[in-house]
Amino acid sequence: MHSFASGSKRNYYGKADVIAYRLNRDWQTPPGAIPVFGANVTLLIYGDAFWPTYETGDNTGLIATDSMKNFIQRETLNFTGCDLESYRHFLAVLFLETYPHVEGAPDHARPRFPTCQSSMGVWRLNPAASDAATARLELRRDGEALETVELRSGIQGFRLLRLGGSAFHGFVRDQYTTLPDIHNRPLHMWLSLDWVYTEPAAGYSQGAVTARVRRVVQEIFHGFESGSIQQIIYQTGREMLAEDTRNRGGESGSGRIEPGIPWPKPATLSPVYTEARPPYGCLGLTLRR
Repeated sequence: MHSFASGSKRNYYGKADVIAYRLNRDWQTPPGAIPVFGANVTLLIYGDAFWPTYETGDNTGLIATDSMKNFIQRETLNFTGCDLESYRHFLAVLFLETYPHVEGAPDHARPRFPTCQSSMGVWRLNPAASDAATARLELRRDGEALETVELRSGIQGFRLLRLGGSAFHGFVRDQYTTLPDIHNRPLHMWLSLDWVYTEPAAGYSQGAVTARVRRVVQEIFHGFESGSIQQIIYQTGREMLAEDTRNRGGESGSGRIEPGIPWPKPATLSPVYTEARPPYGCLGLTLRR
C-alpha cells in the first residue's frame, strides 16, 4: 500500500516504473547539469469519480494507466528544467489541469542518472518468486498484562494468469490514449494483500485463515468475469469479508499487470507469454466492516 501526506484513501491507482528521457541535442544545459534528463516516475491518482470501476466495472471516468504512461513520456519532452522537484511539479500540475475530475495526483520520481556517467545503465530482471505468507504482531504492556495492539497477516507475491474473461473498455479517450477497448483478454497480474484481525485470537488458526484467503483469491481471479482489474480486487475483498476471515481490510492490488492482446485461435497457433515489463499499473483498495 502507498501512503499519502494528505491521509489514507479509499481507493487510488496509477502507473509505476515509467521511465522517460529527454535529450538536449543542442547541449545547452545549466552549469552542473548534463544533456540527458532521465527519471523513473510513479504517478498515483485518487477521487470519488473512480469508485464505479471498483463496484460495478463502469470505466466511464477512468483514465487508463497506459494513457498515464504516455502522458508522462510525451510531456517530459516539454519539460525545460533539469531537477526532479520541478519535474514532479510540472507533471502533477499539468495532469490535474488536463483531468479536472481527478482529486489528487501524488507522484514520485527518482533520477535515472544520479551522476554524470558515460556508460549505459544495466537492466536486471528479478527471478520469479512464489507467494509467501506474512504476519506482524505488536504487543504493549497494560499494567501487568500484555495488550495486542495489532495482529496483521498477509500474502505477498501472488502471480496470477488467466487466458480470458477479463475486459477493459469504456475508459477516457484523448490524445494520450493508444490502448484499444478490449472485451476479452488474457491477464497477468501480481497481487499482495493483508488483513487485520478485529479479534486477535482468531488469527491463531494454524494457517487455516491464510489457506482460506488463498482459495478466495484463486477462485475470484479465475472464476469472476471482470470489467476492470479494480473490480477483481474489490470482489476479492468483499469475498474475504463474507468468508468471515475477521479482517477489517487492507488489500493492496499493487503489482505488475500485463494486459495482453487477444490472439488468433486456430489450433495450429499457441499463445506466447513474456515476463511483465515496466511500466506497470498500481492499484490499491481498503475495505472495512
